[in-house]
Amino acid sequence: MAFIHNEKVFSWKWIINYSLIVIGSLVLAAGFVFFITPYNIVPGGVFGVGIIVHHLTKGIFSFAPEGIPVGLMGLLLNIPLTIIGIRVLGPRFGVKTVVGFVLASLFIDLLTIYWGDAPLVEDDALLSSIFGGVLIGLGLGLIFKTKATSGGTDIVAMILAKYSGISLGQLLIYVDSAIVLGGLLVFRDWKIPLYSWIVIFITGKVIDIVLEGVSYDKALLIVSDKHEEIKEKILKDLNRGGTIIPGKGMYKEMDKSIIFTVVSRRELTVLQYYIHEVDANAFLTVMDAHEILGEGFKSLQDKVAQSA
Repeated sequence: MAFIHNEKVFSWKWIINYSLIVIGSLVLAAGFVFFITPYNIVPGGVFGVGIIVHHLTKGIFSFAPEGIPVGLMGLLLNIPLTIIGIRVLGPRFGVKTVVGFVLASLFIDLLTIYWGDAPLVEDDALLSSIFGGVLIGLGLGLIFKTKATSGGTDIVAMILAKYSGISLGQLLIYVDSAIVLGGLLVFRDWKIPLYSWIVIFITGKVIDIVLEGVSYDKALLIVSDKHEEIKEKILKDLNRGGTIIPGKGMYKEMDKSIIFTVVSRRELTVLQYYIHEVDANAFLTVMDAHEILGEGFKSLQDKVAQSA
């Protein structure tokens, strides 16, 4: 199957990918140890389960009087889940995924031994949720850039998606929400799931930024009877391209020309002012463009080459 991308050992690409995995795992671990675990926040995933188990096992085992370490619990969950995932879904989980979750587990426990259970920011769970989410998202984003997965609940969601027909995205939300609610039942504090959902939200946003980059570009759909004048403005003054899409109005069924183009945030202001001057009744739809590939922006060829 084409899910696993083999790379030549010790090639430049191999070195970069495994460096990103090491750095990403360390950053992720720092997010948990310094900000998340001390406040018993449960942001889903196997390490969220690890935080719950760590709390429940305090004083039970002589080898771990403070509770089973969060990283160790995450590793104990990830190993069987990965094996089951390979048997059910096929070889989608390469060596990089295994290296990623092993390193993350190791770093979490080593940092905990070095740092202890005290939060970096005392008496401020909200600020810790924000910065914890940023670090976890940054760490996961770096790991995802190497085409590795985070394992854990991702694998559970993939297996459920195969047999349930529910989309993977929805199932990930359901699985992580179940873990968050488990934290509510264990810690009996409504602030725990609320902080946890803040962490999940921020983590997702930061992952998107790491994978797609920060972009201030805007995609526009412009419907105007003055489309020729607007087209000339875009081509000559802004030095941008675009596409004219034929359309038809819904009310009078008159033929329309719809301009689709992408501009920067500064260029958007200029273009809006000009459109207002030539056609105050023009209809504009402005959308955030997370990643633009093609002439005038980032090269599609460079994008493919970087991810190859």
